[in-house]
Amino acid sequence: MGSGTDGAAGGARPLVTPAAIAAHAERYRDVGRVIVTCPDRPGIVAAISGLLFRHGANITELQQYSTDPFGGTFFLRIEFHREDLADGLPEIEAALAGLAEGRSMRWRVTTPAVRRRVAIFVSKADHALRELLWRTQTGELEMDVRMVVSNHQDLRDTVAEWAVPFHHVPVGPESRDDAERRALALLTGQVDLVVLARYMQILTPRFLGAFPDRIINIHHSFLPAFVGADPYSAAAQRGVKLIGATAHYVTAELDAGPIIEQDIHRVDHRHSVADLRRIGRHVERAVLARAVGWHLQDRVIVHGNKTIVFA
Repeated sequence: MGSGTDGAAGGARPLVTPAAIAAHAERYRDVGRVIVTCPDRPGIVAAISGLLFRHGANITELQQYSTDPFGGTFFLRIEFHREDLADGLPEIEAALAGLAEGRSMRWRVTTPAVRRRVAIFVSKADHALRELLWRTQTGELEMDVRMVVSNHQDLRDTVAEWAVPFHHVPVGPESRDDAERRALALLTGQVDLVVLARYMQILTPRFLGAFPDRIINIHHSFLPAFVGADPYSAAAQRGVKLIGATAHYVTAELDAGPIIEQDIHRVDHRHSVADLRRIGRHVERAVLARAVGWHLQDRVIVHGNKTIVFA
């Protein structure tokens, strides 16, 4: 199997300083979010906003969407502030549970004071990984990167620069099952989200089942066009006029999970394959970072094989 547990470099600067962690916790100490999916009917917003008011909460952001106001599905994201939220949260959750009875309502309350724990999976390409780490260090992505897992050793030194634990878990035809068990052992109880930052391995249903709607992948193509291992060569041969990237949740159907974000860049006949790859890397970095950020902020609701994104 090879080395699987390697610590971060002792002299490297922490990705997020203790002062930044403390500032984040203080900023969000009394902030909560309510995420709701239910059949559309009159009075949902009034009922939930009234509930929050009765429990001393002040709504600071509210976004909603209905697939059809007459019998469709309703989606709601509310961010609120309440003094001493930790004390009042159990009562708010109990009231929401009571409200949901008989309404076929799925709901959850999140508290962003504690950063989400994230594992980043990579292979050899470093651009998406560097973008995520840089945005975390600058405070644009408020997450706790617990580890980087790779099936190659190529990015060990890159990860060491950021004082993040690096785990080398090689994957081969003979060791695929053992490698996946090893990876799951690293993640279980340690992370809330898995990000595939150009990780060039297919995950099994067993792995996906451990993190439903919590594995985000960046695909180096504007799906569903030019799927496969080398979309830029295929795009160049077709003389495309734009290239793109797609961030999506991973499902058992390859590259067909719910899409979170996409973007494009215009190109023309003067661009070589190398140009397309260079431009594509820039698009991939931005698209993945936006998708991860929206997930961390509870702005993405999965609905079947689609997403509702309250960006």
